Amino acid sequence: MSLKVNQLKATQMLVLATALWGLSFPATKALALTQQILLPDRNSWFFAALCIVYRFGISALLMLPFAARTLGKITRLEISQGLGLGLFGGGGILLQVDGLAHTSASTSAFLTQCYCLFIPLWVALRKWQRPPAKMALSCVLVAAGVAMLAKVDWQNLRLGRGEWETLLSSVLFTGQIFLLEQPKYADNRVAHFSLVMFAVMALVSAPVAVLTTQQPGDWYQAYHSPAALGFLGLLIILCTFGSYLLMNHWQRHVTATHAGLIYSSEPLFASAFALCLPAWFSTWAAIEYANEKLAANLLLGGAFITVANILIQIPSRSRPPGEPQDIARVGEAALSQSRDRKPSG
Repeated sequence: MSLKVNQLKATQMLVLATALWGLSFPATKALALTQQILLPDRNSWFFAALCIVYRFGISALLMLPFAARTLGKITRLEISQGLGLGLFGGGGILLQVDGLAHTSASTSAFLTQCYCLFIPLWVALRKWQRPPAKMALSCVLVAAGVAMLAKVDWQNLRLGRGEWETLLSSVLFTGQIFLLEQPKYADNRVAHFSLVMFAVMALVSAPVAVLTTQQPGDWYQAYHSPAALGFLGLLIILCTFGSYLLMNHWQRHVTATHAGLIYSSEPLFASAFALCLPAWFSTWAAIEYANEKLAANLLLGGAFITVANILIQIPSRSRPPGEPQDIARVGEAALSQSRDRKPSG
């Protein structure tokens, strides 16, 4: 019974984390428009890399009070997991940003969500069996929903540099999701490996920010306004510190495939926020950023993704006696039981 409760609560918390990530899209867009006024001649790579450095670097500092009491007892496995999460996540974000310079935003959004397909395919290959029909149908629904939300133009879809880089970023995000369900990391304290993860993600982007800096004062001038600092604070507190801690703590109670399907609803939340927040941001920051309009692609795409996530929650019929259990589900149960015995840090 406790396992089912953990899974239900984990699903709710991961949906909240995904909603916070969705909030980051209009907030980041508003921040970029604000910074173009503060530093009009700077490269977009500079703004993207500097934002990542500040977001994750400050999140690491915020994490210190939660980890300080036991940080001297940090284990090799906690460092290893944090390092892996940081490298996968930091590398994925950088590739995604660079890919956007060589492809359309809609195509990038669709290709980034391919991790919801990579995860069950990898699980099936690892176990050398086909994924369950329900899982396969959920993945198809998610892919179709994201394609509708992103308004993918199938006639002009091609795989050039931008598309390949975005696909590779999705592969790295897949690795980040899988690292959170590894049984060997079951006893890791969330505060410890999250601190390492935040620090590594900031360090991954730091060289890019340094190389694209034109003037010594650019790092200060880029946030030299109340609006820019406000957007950065929103991104740090809610979209980085809050959302990643929710993911790191609660994803252990569900399978990686299940988590990937939940995370794939991120474009739905991003589109919903974009219906109302841009006008507020524009008034506050004195920028031109119009609200998006409710369209059929949002309704249909959101419906497909919602159905997929409901479908994955429906219990499968009982297995025949002697049939082996799903490896991921067994690992999930072991992780949940381990966390019931030992509170996280």
